[in-house]
Amino acid sequence: MEMKPNSSDLPPFFYMEALGLLPSQTYFAVVMGTVAYCFILAGNMTMILSITLNRSLHKPMYLMLLNLPVNDLMGATAFFPQLISSIALEDRSISCAACFLQGLLVHLYGGGAYIILTAMAYDRFLAICYPLRYSTLMSNANLLKIIVVMWLLDLVLISVLFCLIARFRFCGNSIADMYCNNPSLVKLVCGDTSINNYYGLFLSSFLQGMSLLAVVFTYVQILVACLTNKQSDTKSKALRTCATHLVIFLVFQVTAIFKVVSHKLNQSPYLKRAMGVSMLLFPPMFNPLIYGLNTKEIRSVVIHFITKKKATSFDR
Repeated sequence: MEMKPNSSDLPPFFYMEALGLLPSQTYFAVVMGTVAYCFILAGNMTMILSITLNRSLHKPMYLMLLNLPVNDLMGATAFFPQLISSIALEDRSISCAACFLQGLLVHLYGGGAYIILTAMAYDRFLAICYPLRYSTLMSNANLLKIIVVMWLLDLVLISVLFCLIARFRFCGNSIADMYCNNPSLVKLVCGDTSINNYYGLFLSSFLQGMSLLAVVFTYVQILVACLTNKQSDTKSKALRTCATHLVIFLVFQVTAIFKVVSHKLNQSPYLKRAMGVSMLLFPPMFNPLIYGLNTKEIRSVVIHFITKKKATSFDR
């Protein structure tokens, strides 16, 4: 029997699990959370500004890369401000609308990371395996189409996930996690959630499977192209670029696995929380460092900006 939602189906507030912090630990947790969020903001905003303000980086590879820090900022902003304020105010409640919005943004971040990293692998595949046709295959028009399709696909897939939850009545309001997400909300639903579970399984399998298969396929092709290419400079540059992308892909895959495993843990609550938030902490924090340090063009732009800023301040 289909359940029709009304205003009474949704509780006014959800309550996330208590962190169990001692009064002496609260200040430290707020400071560390704020520092981590500021570090993520600074790193990803530096990436965004470096690419958007420097015309030499207005190339398909970097314009595709631009989507990654935007996505990372969305995920971190959905999580950290709410967590920091709830610790500071010692109030783990969150309104129903805010909970659904947080869950939507967190899942958009997760799905977006898979899709963006897949598109970036495709871009590297074209650049290395079809260098003579690359400018045609990855023209500005085609690049724009790929970016629009990436975000539309992510939005549609995740919106369906939360529309399936919103049709139910909730029998509880206790979120068994550090933040609102689909698995925690489904556990509170009254009624048969088989469709939700099947769609959630399909979505996870599709995003992770598609991303993994695409990356494996493209990297096999890239490896073959590099082995048959006798130009050492071209080969080393290609491998260096791909290595950076591969490290970021592996970091996200590992933290995503941690997130899944955290829902199965019933022993250490601290380990469960650490594994649960790793996907929202480590990729947004490390991605700018990995790309900034390993990509010569981005590194030179950042260094030039910093030195120019220092010279300007000395002149004053």
